[in-house]
Amino acid sequence: MQDMTTEPTLKPGQLLARGVMRSLAAHGFACVEELVPASGLRVDVMALGKKGEIWIVECKSSRADFTSDGKWEGYLDWCDRFFWAVDSEFPTEILPEGHGLIVGDAYDAEILRMGPEAKLAPARRKVMVQKFATCAARRLQALRDPTGLLGS
Repeated sequence: MQDMTTEPTLKPGQLLARGVMRSLAAHGFACVEELVPASGLRVDVMALGKKGEIWIVECKSSRADFTSDGKWEGYLDWCDRFFWAVDSEFPTEILPEGHGLIVGDAYDAEILRMGPEAKLAPARRKVMVQKFATCAARRLQALRDPTGLLGS
């Protein structure tokens, strides 16, 4: 039987994502980590709200993590709102303006600035909700049956 008291070793960005997802869950969002909206893109956190709104949160654990990311602008076409998530020590002045800002840690987070809304087209929203649901369902199935999806 697996010991549920030990946590896997998580990287700083994964710990931040966990705190962000806890916070968003408290606001009524369901979240998935590392979702692929399109080939060549992988968002840190995608959140789906009660009314079908889609938020993308890009978690940055350091200045180097931020400066090495050249793909984030490609995420803007796949969400209604885009946010940066950083810890309290992050130099937020280097982040591009005009997007949401979340500050957090491994256990919680707070939205300091709401990202502007740019509503997705209905067809794109449908695609994203289906990707979200498929990703979440496959991950849940893999937890229940880790060897069952090897051929998928």
